[in-house]
Amino acid sequence: MTPSDGTPDPFAEPLAFGQRMQILRERRGMSRPVLAGLAGKSPSWVKQVETGKLQVPKLPMILRIAEILRVRDLSDLTGDQSMSVDMFIGPGHAKLPAVRDAINLFPLPGNREAPTLAHLRARLDRAWSARHSAPNHRDVVGGLLPGLLIDAQLAARQADTAAERRAVQSLLAEAYSLSQFFLAYQPDSSLLWRVAERGMVAAQESEDPHAIGAAAWLLAQAHRDAGPRNFDAADEVNRAAVDYLRPLLPDADDRTLAIAGALDFELGYTAARRGADGEAWGHWDEARRKARRLPADFYHPITSFGQAIMGAHAVTVAVELHAGGESVRQAAKSDAVTIPSRPRRARHRIEEARGYQLAGQVETAMATLEKAHKAAPETIRYNGYARRIILEETEAKSPDRRQRAARLADEIGLLAA
Repeated sequence: MTPSDGTPDPFAEPLAFGQRMQILRERRGMSRPVLAGLAGKSPSWVKQVETGKLQVPKLPMILRIAEILRVRDLSDLTGDQSMSVDMFIGPGHAKLPAVRDAINLFPLPGNREAPTLAHLRARLDRAWSARHSAPNHRDVVGGLLPGLLIDAQLAARQADTAAERRAVQSLLAEAYSLSQFFLAYQPDSSLLWRVAERGMVAAQESEDPHAIGAAAWLLAQAHRDAGPRNFDAADEVNRAAVDYLRPLLPDADDRTLAIAGALDFELGYTAARRGADGEAWGHWDEARRKARRLPADFYHPITSFGQAIMGAHAVTVAVELHAGGESVRQAAKSDAVTIPSRPRRARHRIEEARGYQLAGQVETAMATLEKAHKAAPETIRYNGYARRIILEETEAKSPDRRQRAARLADEIGLLAA
């Protein structure tokens, strides 16, 4: 596609850093004052950088701007191919090709006899358990997914009755949900979208409220993670699922109630990304009300929703609102609660680290990232925010801080990126 004459291509040479920053900012629909506020600078500073009156910022500020503008590859902002670092996309996992092949394969009904529904259910439960307990969950889940996806697709094609077909479609939708966790932050966004859409189709075919809610939860996340232009689409999917589930909640089982609570929080998450403070906390409150209706030890295998996760969700809202002091306050409140899932616990530590950095407590942020690495090395390896904080610290003035960041960068494979 050829760019229009009126909109320069930020990835074409020889645009200066400031020009690239302005084009990317405008494509995000972001004003100079907004970018300045998020970066901790003045609108005048932003203007002077964009017009070339100030020199290119140092690496920590470049990384901060890259995060604010959701730049995927650092070289897209700098124009320097030697700085080609994927900010929000992790490395491709070794088992990605096998998972991709299984997703693309459609077994015909007569190839062989499909496993029973009970057998598929047991395998799927084991896969979820492995995801939450393994420090490198993609290694384990990536090995289980190909066979599970193929067998679930085969079972859907061999179902004899309408009831059996609906039950298998519910399991297939859940297998696609598991696939999205494996594919997240990997360099194949088209495959992620294919899985998200197939998961929603299978869920609708199942007529299972829980499956529909879970598929909508993941589809809304896919829209939101695609950037601000897709926030409305994320909310549309999210609200449709909330409206669908609302009349079912008085008699809902714990799983369906948890999905409804998780969807409430996702509305708050998107609102926080927009900077809508009151709306974000309002949705968080509604999610907390639903969490309190669940047993204290309940933990939803897909969304991680339950009472134990609400403190972590509060940290996320505060961080997305760029409220450093509130982020630290919420982190202190939530720290005593143990999140059962290793990857979800690591993600929470990363959100805490973002909050500490916002509050200027950089050493605490690094210590928290080290805790995230201990909980689930793979989670931090694939997380763009963690990568950005670590990269910033490799340029710190303090030799001790630089060395600490360099060690962690080496452990997660960032220096080889």
